Amino acid sequence: MRRRLIQSTLAVVLVVIAVFGVSLVIVESRTISNSAQERVDSEAVRLASIVDSRILAAENVNADVLRNPVSKEQYAVIRLPGQPPIEIGTKPQGDVIHATQHGEEGETVTVQEPRSAVTREVGRTLLIIGLVALLAVVAAVLLAIRQANKLSSPLTDLAETAERLGSGDPRPRHKRYGVPELDRVADVLDSSAERIGRMLTAERRLAADASHQLRTPLTALSMRLEEITLTDDPDIVKEEANVALTQVERLTDVVERLLTNSRDPRTGSAVTFDLDEVIQQQLAEWRPAYRSAGRAIVSSGKRHLQAVGTPGAVAQVLAALIENSLMHGGGTVALRTRVTGNQAVVEVTDEGPGVPADLGARIFERTISGRNSTGIGLAVARDLAEADGGRLELLQTAPPVFGLFLSRTPPARKADESRPTVR
Repeated sequence: MRRRLIQSTLAVVLVVIAVFGVSLVIVESRTISNSAQERVDSEAVRLASIVDSRILAAENVNADVLRNPVSKEQYAVIRLPGQPPIEIGTKPQGDVIHATQHGEEGETVTVQEPRSAVTREVGRTLLIIGLVALLAVVAAVLLAIRQANKLSSPLTDLAETAERLGSGDPRPRHKRYGVPELDRVADVLDSSAERIGRMLTAERRLAADASHQLRTPLTALSMRLEEITLTDDPDIVKEEANVALTQVERLTDVVERLLTNSRDPRTGSAVTFDLDEVIQQQLAEWRPAYRSAGRAIVSSGKRHLQAVGTPGAVAQVLAALIENSLMHGGGTVALRTRVTGNQAVVEVTDEGPGVPADLGARIFERTISGRNSTGIGLAVARDLAEADGGRLELLQTAPPVFGLFLSRTPPARKADESRPTVR
């Protein structure tokens, strides 16, 4: 591209120089020739006037008297009636410019000038025009190189940006070049980079959330299947199989919930449900893990509470809190239910050392963890709670008390509002 820009600019300049330069040479050559002819004509008229005046004054007319008025490059011949011709200067050889003037007393004055003088003057003019044309070409080449660099360098940068986007580096460069068209392309690439960055972030977040959220149901399902393989009692096998099927349904609900949140985190399917059922379900699923760790998990508080939310999402939030207590807490884990205002509250606490003071305000941020864990569980739990209009808070750091707040009445809807149920 750079070479093409330089060649095209140089071609335009050469065409302009050729058109105007040739025209200028022709005009200047004619002007110089006409000027030389006028000069010779004027000299002939002047000599004829001098000769006439001397004849009328009865003065001598000879070469010595007329030599000074004649230029050194000119040759003059004065012919008087009845007298030999008077020659002034050296007669030029070759092509000449001449002019003849007849005086009032019958004399004839002829002035000649060699055309070589005109040729030299034309040559000097051509040399000046050629130098000017050469300077114009040099200036055009320098300008073309600068303009080519100004246009090609941004295109190279834009190509590198597009290549980085294709290789998975979505960082926008926010670089502009002062050319509206190129700046528009840069704007589009930066916007695309930001969109790709958001998409990659969402995909990574979905992968991390899915890994964390599916781990617990899969672990519980695996434990149930192990129980089935270790017993020959048909009743126990049937009971464990039913529990396993229930956990498969929960696992399906977790997957659907993750996919729904990846499309629109604000989308919810809140309904009124029995909070005791969700709590008892979690107790049944987590008791084997706590027995294996030599610990206990219990529930207390107000019974038969009705709450508004998505049962699967509430179960995931409680599972995240229970797992957090299992990994980082100590002693017995207690789930207590209570009512405050128009909200049902589920508190999860244990007898461990609690949350470090420096992490208390940031415990729900992603990648924040007191030990070697992912730091995703509590962040996902908070997002799930907020998606259904609830909230998850750290009520106390030592001993740790997490509170899940759920509304007890569904939000009012407008009379004309109709929304399809999102699953």
